[in-house]
Amino acid sequence: MAVQKLPIAKAINESLRTALENDPKVLVMGEDVGKLGGVFRVTDGLYKDFGEDRIIDTPLAESGIVGTAIGLALRGYRPVVEIQFDGFVFPAYDQIVTQLAKMHARALGKVKTPVVIRIPYGGGIGAVEHHSESPETLFAHVPGLKVVSPSNANDAYWMLQQAIRSDDPVIFFEPKRRYWDKGEVTLPDSGSAAGEAVPRDLHKAVVAREGVDLTLAAYGPMVKVCLEAAAAAEEEGKSLEVLDLRSISPMDFDTVQTSVEKTRRLVVVHEAPVFLGSGAELAARITERCFYHLEAPVLRVGGYHAPYPPARLEDEYLPGLDRVLDAVDRSLAY
Repeated sequence: MAVQKLPIAKAINESLRTALENDPKVLVMGEDVGKLGGVFRVTDGLYKDFGEDRIIDTPLAESGIVGTAIGLALRGYRPVVEIQFDGFVFPAYDQIVTQLAKMHARALGKVKTPVVIRIPYGGGIGAVEHHSESPETLFAHVPGLKVVSPSNANDAYWMLQQAIRSDDPVIFFEPKRRYWDKGEVTLPDSGSAAGEAVPRDLHKAVVAREGVDLTLAAYGPMVKVCLEAAAAAEEEGKSLEVLDLRSISPMDFDTVQTSVEKTRRLVVVHEAPVFLGSGAELAARITERCFYHLEAPVLRVGGYHAPYPPARLEDEYLPGLDRVLDAVDRSLAY
């Protein structure tokens, strides 16, 4: 195994390259993923090395892209679809929800649909409308879909490997404002088995920072914010535990429960609006499981229940350090 320091975008690129090399049935398809290398250059260089039969530039038609991927999956391929921006996924929502998510059950388990849909999501890049949304809960609510989001480069590499090898459809949300955050990535040696040295289960939450006074739970782009909040709180003598949930559906409630039984307080953080967000489900489950351990109600920090604002206002909309620390103070005040 070799360790390299890579940005998240490059780690995803390397993961796609590994999957393409190890399995001739893996295809990458989407708008501008080929010759251009993707609008974020995540697929840069793949077209040159693997050709147009495996790195496929598609028309601007998300429904057609996903529909084609479903057909390919039924014929034994493992297509990896890129949706260029989060807000562009909705023309494909019908294909994803009424076809992709249901085919395995509809066929009584006889049909597999190993499709990965990569979606850059979230704000923080100063983009225009439909380029900064967080629609993960809309997909997590759908039975038959797995929904995950890495927060760091190593997870980006290995979680994508696991998603591609999964026989179930996976919605792979990539925190676009973290694309260029660097981290150490443990890469497999050339020629090693595809499944070798996978660090952990795709849907397992991890403790990103240990603490005893309160648990912060987040995924994707908000994990870094929570780690910064924990560092700031430490200067005031508060010990915060940070959990990286990694998977939104299924969600690892057991790891969260173990942490909350220790700290007795929980604050859930995500970019998406708080109303009916994934934090609501986590809050409900932990309240059920840890009722006699909690010393404060589970609090949630997230986006406002309003359309994403123009770029100049996004710092006011996105949950940041101050809003997370305010929730921490409110929880500790009980």
